[in-house]
Amino acid sequence: MRCVLRAEWTKLRTSPGTCALLVGVVAGTVAVSAAAAGFSDPLPGADLPRLSLTGVQLGQAIVAVLAVLAIGDEYASGMTAVTFTAMPRRSRVLAAKALVVAMVVAVVATAAVAASVVVGRLLLPTYTLAARPAIGSVLYLVLIALLSLGIATGVRSPAAGIGVVLALLYALPIVNAAVADPAWQRRLLRIEPASAGLAVQATSGDVAIGPWKGLGVLALWAAGALLAAAVLLERRDA
Repeated sequence: MRCVLRAEWTKLRTSPGTCALLVGVVAGTVAVSAAAAGFSDPLPGADLPRLSLTGVQLGQAIVAVLAVLAIGDEYASGMTAVTFTAMPRRSRVLAAKALVVAMVVAVVATAAVAASVVVGRLLLPTYTLAARPAIGSVLYLVLIALLSLGIATGVRSPAAGIGVVLALLYALPIVNAAVADPAWQRRLLRIEPASAGLAVQATSGDVAIGPWKGLGVLALWAAGALLAAAVLLERRDA
């Protein structure tokens, strides 16, 4: 397993777009969070910790692209055949890739969230530090990366993978908002990966699902995507 991890780390590290995407996660997340904190006029009782982490909603898109390209570039270039010839146990390759992607995203997500919290404390005078939204946001981004990796492995196309993931993250909540029945809206909020996962940021107000339960829903989405990807890898050609 150590050799597989080293190989996957080398591939991700030397990929041309990896560095730019990692910088983009931090820069994009902090910039949007700073804009949300600096240009808003929150009412008394507003959820300031969540407001200071608004940039996670942009950072998740960049994380998704990074995770999709971690496997999508190999499919696009035909290198998967070489990879699976050298390492025939495909599920082990996927596990190693998932671990490498998760570790890299965890590092940049921690930096992005920590910087957003600092900016929030500077721009929001009544801001009170809350550990759970910050820690949960890091875990959220890691799970988004794993979900994206699983989807990209299943569809075997970087363009299709990015399209499916972005639809789940952004289009599905829009469709839910158009549902007329409030009860059904609330049910959908509990099962959507993004809406449920982002509940971990909430520190006040009425939420459709508990913070850790919501993150658990996203974890189930990610686990399901990776499990389906592993089964498909074993059953079909590279």
